[in-house]
Amino acid sequence: MEPLLAEIRTCRLCAAHLPDGPRPVVQATTSSRLLIVSQAPGRKVHASGIPFDDVSGDRLRTWLGIDRATFYDATRIAIVPMGFCFPGSSRGGDLPPRPECAPTWHPRLLPRLTQVQLTLAIGQYAQAGILGAHRGRTLTDTVQGWRSHLAHGVLPLPHPSPRNQLWLKRNPWFESDLLPVLRQRVMQVLRA
Repeated sequence: MEPLLAEIRTCRLCAAHLPDGPRPVVQATTSSRLLIVSQAPGRKVHASGIPFDDVSGDRLRTWLGIDRATFYDATRIAIVPMGFCFPGSSRGGDLPPRPECAPTWHPRLLPRLTQVQLTLAIGQYAQAGILGAHRGRTLTDTVQGWRSHLAHGVLPLPHPSPRNQLWLKRNPWFESDLLPVLRQRVMQVLRA
């Protein structure tokens, strides 16, 4: 695993398309039991090199009911985005993950995560990559179908970005119905 992670961290495949240059961010070990598949690092994460080292990460850790030490324990939690580098920004927020990244690295990395018991697909790009044709027409449809996805070991979540405050307000079932189950499953997986 370490040689592969070193190869990923030195990847320059799409450097010409990255306004801030490449800085792949990934966390994984062969013993990781929880897999978090996200979109791509934001500007703050690009600067620190630490996944979810921002306000979105604070909210995600609250959703999961875990502290920073647990979250950054790669022996327990793998964090594998659809794009390992910050793709840049536009008027509406960050650009989508680069299309070269997941097809290049996921087929080599994900099969090595043999101890994963639960996968969190965070945001529409992760849901497209992990669930494929099994996702709903919209992110809301996909997340509302969480029970059927969870039966297959995947829990789709919206992105924990502050930009999604309106989505959270419009979908109170997320906090009342899904988050308690999420916390319980995360606790079970991390205790195993």
